[in-house]
This record gives sequence, structure tokens and C-alpha cells, in this order.
Amino acid sequence: MLRRNRESSGKVYALNLAGSAAGCLVAILTPGLIDGEGVVALSAVIACSGGLFFMIHEKSNKQKGKAAISLGVIGITLVIALVPLSSKIIHGEMPEFFTLNISPYKSISYALQNPEAEVINSAWNSISKIDVVRSPSLHSLPGLSYRYANPLPPIKGLFWDGDNLNAILPLDDNQAFMSHLQTAVAFELQNKPNVLILEPKGGMAISAARALGAGQITAVEGNPLVIDAAADIYHMEGVDLVTSSGRSFLRASETKFDIIQIPLTDSFHPVSSGAYALGEDYRYTLESFEDMIKILKPDGLLVITRWLQQEPSEWLRIFALAVTALEEEGLNSTTNILALRGYNTGTIFVKNSPFKMTEIAKVRSFAENKAFDIVFMPTLREEEINRFNILPEPVYYQTFNNFLQADSREYFYRTYPYDVSPPTDDHPFFGHYFKWSQIGDVLGSIGTTWQPFGGAGYLVIIIIFIIALILSNGLILLPMIFRKRTGSASRLGRLPIYFGLIGLAFMLVEMPLIQRFILYLDQPSFAMAAVLFSILLFSGIGSHYGSQKLTLPKALSSLVGLLIVYIFLLPRLLSLSLGLPLALRLLITIVLIAPVGFLMGIPFPAGLSQIRTIKEQNPDAGDWMISYVWGVNGASSVIATILASLISLSCGFNLTFVAGTFCYLLAFFIIGKTVNDQDV
Repeated sequence: MLRRNRESSGKVYALNLAGSAAGCLVAILTPGLIDGEGVVALSAVIACSGGLFFMIHEKSNKQKGKAAISLGVIGITLVIALVPLSSKIIHGEMPEFFTLNISPYKSISYALQNPEAEVINSAWNSISKIDVVRSPSLHSLPGLSYRYANPLPPIKGLFWDGDNLNAILPLDDNQAFMSHLQTAVAFELQNKPNVLILEPKGGMAISAARALGAGQITAVEGNPLVIDAAADIYHMEGVDLVTSSGRSFLRASETKFDIIQIPLTDSFHPVSSGAYALGEDYRYTLESFEDMIKILKPDGLLVITRWLQQEPSEWLRIFALAVTALEEEGLNSTTNILALRGYNTGTIFVKNSPFKMTEIAKVRSFAENKAFDIVFMPTLREEEINRFNILPEPVYYQTFNNFLQADSREYFYRTYPYDVSPPTDDHPFFGHYFKWSQIGDVLGSIGTTWQPFGGAGYLVIIIIFIIALILSNGLILLPMIFRKRTGSASRLGRLPIYFGLIGLAFMLVEMPLIQRFILYLDQPSFAMAAVLFSILLFSGIGSHYGSQKLTLPKALSSLVGLLIVYIFLLPRLLSLSLGLPLALRLLITIVLIAPVGFLMGIPFPAGLSQIRTIKEQNPDAGDWMISYVWGVNGASSVIATILASLISLSCGFNLTFVAGTFCYLLAFFIIGKTVNDQDV
């Protein structure tokens, strides 16, 4: 298309980007209407329709034979895609051959192996797929003491994207076990507390708070499907439901709370389980902890439960977050933190004031009666350590104290086997513990431990990056070697480098923008749709109109200048406006992205105009040049997508954004030199 429409390449590119922008809206709106399988079928229908339209209008006599074959293949594919889509729209269900096959390694696959297990509810939206499973043998009550000897209540299991089993408890009086949860001690320290629960998922934390004497409960949950699945719990008397993300609620809240709880709603994952290391979790960042501490009432409690691992990692990172947040707020970390553990979970209690001796006595009594081990507490005695859930060594107590007593926190983080430094909003990867010192252990565990998805996820990304780099360089260099023999390659000059750089730059700017706006817009799907829609739409406008109004060097210099401003100001602007209503934040997102997207749309079509100049100066130059630089740009974009993940995981979003800005700067110098050489 670009080759056949050289004179209007900007318009062709603009229409392509506009279609991609429309696809972002379709991706948000359709999952709730036609489910995930329906979206796949719809995508196939749209793609085939585009191919069909193109082939029908194929005018080349030389290509008519190939066009007829292509037309037949596309037509058959279109019919195959229309069958399940029509079935879903007309009958409300997909044909069996087109239903989603769940991975056998997902939690829901294991749950459905239980006797009499069945899925009683399943729903999609743009955020997730939610399933509710019923089985008499299904149990999940993390944080429960082994001293509780009575029968456990029946539960329904809520699964988020096939993982993260959460209990949905029945609304009855069979809740005696709740006083044996680790978090129950918080309610012994507070009288009818005003409780805030962030993202309670299946709602067990809500039921527990109500049973343990909470006065008022505010539950903040951002996924409407979760609320629907556990509607009886979310709509209980005394529960104030807020449909929002926890972080935006914290920033907007004018209410202060006696207890703020982040319940344990994730499944247990080994530290080396790489797939889960790559996701952002803005609940567990330094800024989040500071926001929570700020809206605690005097003597209020922040309560966080996490899984235990050997060596200490996940729970230690929570402890490091709590200590650092208290110190950032000017509070005493040694007197304001308490830690209890059971056999597989640990809970951190953080106060905005020192624990009183009466409170410490209540905690001691609670731990004694419920068989929990005190790991950290003011006035903790040696004989109280490692009493009930006995380990060969009191590793959690030792590690917590080593952390606090370290001469330098940076030295502790640097020398500890795992990366347990506090995540920040610029680097919100709570599950990422990888350090290069682990490489020997990771490689040694291959084939000896159960890691169906490949172990350390960081290494998987590096391997994928190396493969993409080799394949892309091969595809880029081989045509040049062939063309060099004919003498036509030299006419391109520096243009392949230029197109490679703008391909790298586009994705190195786009990816951190999406990741940064996940916090701002509450959900990954919202952020991806809003940022991609804005970038693609305004890039399309820039491609069509901007390339006619601005010279390429001027457009690139303006883009680099704007990106430099965003490097310093964007994080601050987003932080200041995080508490605004979602609709207003969406509007701000579009306003912030629009100028960047407009300027990012200019370099590609304007670069193609340089090839037109080459053809005007060299009439014998082949049309292969346009196809070649388009391929270089696409290959570079693939590499940049993986590279952006590596840089973000290692150094944060801001540095990824800086890398993209630097690539645009290099492109500016290269195209400036090319223009001067051509006297354009």
C-alpha cells in the first residue's frame, strides 16, 4: 500500500493508525458483550474483511492469479470466523470447538479436579475473566491458625483469569474461625473500628471485619465482575462499597480510618516463578504505603498479609516497605511495627504511633492462644521466637533484625540474595526479586523443580530479546547484502538507521506511558486503551497534517523537547491529579498524550519523503526501498517492545522513557545530516 501510494503515504499511514485507534475502543467495549472468544472471532472477521476489500480492488493483471487464491483463502477464513461470532450473538454461546482451553497449570484447573466441582458462574469484561467454582472440598482461608480444629465452612471459589483463588463465604453464623485469623488481633486493639479494605476480591476480609466487630467497613474494589460474583458480601449492612482502584481512592479520601487492610488475595507463587514477576502492583509501593499511613486516625493500624518463602523475600519486602514509609513520614520504625507469622503466611501491623504496652500485652496473649509466632515487636523476648510454627532457624526474626541493624540499607539490598528493595510508582514490580547473583541457582534448578513456565521470568525476557535481536538483524542485513551486490543499497545512506531508531523510539516512549498510566487510570486495560487510542489517533492526525506543516528536523526537535519536559513533569502531574474522578483523569490523559502522539506521527511518513527524493534523483532506484525501511521500522519496534520491559524491570519507567527520547534525538541528528547531504 505504501509503495503504491507513495505520494499519499502520510494519508495511508494516518488511516492505518486511525484504524488501530478504533481497535483500542473495540477491545474495551466488546469483551463484556461477546466474551474473550468472541473478541478473537471478531478480530479475525475485521482482518479478513480488510483483506477481502483489498483483494477485490486488486488491479494488477500480473497478480490476478495469486489474488484469486488469496481471495479464496480469505473468504474461507472469514466464514470460519463468522460461525462462532454469529453463534455467540444469536444464541449467547460459542460452539464447543471455539471455546477457550484453560492451561492445566492454572489454579482453576486444579480446583475443577475436586469431587463435584463445577463452574457456576463465568463472565468477561475488559479487565479480566471471573469464574466462580463450587465444590464441597474447596477450601482457602490464608492466615488461619492450626489451632482451629472445627470443620471449615463451605466456600465458593472466585478465580481471576483462572488464578488467585479467593473464598466467597456464606452469609451465616458459621464464622467462629475468623477469630483464629492473624488479622483478628487488629480488632482486639481497636474498639468498633472504621475499617478500609483495599481490593477484597472474594470478600473474606469484609466478612471477617464484620464478624470481629468493625463499626463501619469501606470496601474498595475496582472490578465490577468481582462485586457481582460476591454481591451478597459487598452489599451487607454496614459495608460502604466504592468501585475504584485503591490508589486513586487513597489520594481522594478525606476520611481517616482506624484500620486499613490489604488482604491476601493472590495465590502462592515461588520467588522464582517468573511470569508473576512482570506485573505491576501499585498497592505495594512506597508511595502507596505513605498514602495509607497519612489517612490513618491517631493510633490507627495498617495491616498487610503475605505469603512466606524461604529465604525471606515477599514478606521481607513488605517489612522494608513499612520501615521505609514510616521513616519517610518522620515516624519511628522500631516502635511502630509488629509482625506475626503462622506456618505459611505472615502479617505486618504498622501504626502511626508507638505500640503501647497494653497493646503489646494483648498481642502476646493472642499469639500464645492462637499459636502464632511473633517475629518483630517492641520488647520482644528471645524465648518468644520460633515457638509454634517451628523452623530450623528463626530466619524471619534474624533477617528483619539484620535489615534494621544494617549500617547501610543500600548495602543490605545489594548483598541480600534477592532484590527486596521497596518498589516505587516508577518501578512497581513487587513480584520481581531477580538478581544476577541468582543465575547459578536458576540454571541449576532447570529440570529439578516444577516450573512449567520457565522459572525466572527476567531470564525468559532476555532469551526472547536475544532471539528477536538475531532474527531482526538477519532480516535487516540480508536484503542489504543482496542489494549491495547490485549497487542499489548505497543510495539509502543512513535512512535504514533512521527508520530503525524511530521504530525503537516509538515503542520505548509508548510502553512506559502505558505502564505509568495504569496507576492513573485504575486498570491495565483502561490505561492501554486510553494511551494507545490517544497516541495512535493523534499520530494519525500528525502523519496526515503535521508532515505537511512541519519540516522533519523541526518536528523531531519539537518532539525531543516535549519528551524532555515530560520526563521531569509527567510523574508529578499524574501524582497531583490522581485523586480526581476517573472521567476527568481520562480527559487529562488525552490532553497530555495528544501533542506527543501528534509529533510521533510525523517521522515515519516524512522519512518516506526522503526516499521519494532519492527516487527523483535516481530514477532507476527500485520500489524495494519503501518496503525495506518499513520492515526495518517494524523489526525495531518488536525489539523495542521487549527492550522496554527489560529496562522498566531493571531501572524503572522513567529511564525507559529517557531511552526513547534519546533514540529520537539520534534520529534527529541522522536525518539532519541526510537532509544536508541531499541539499533538501
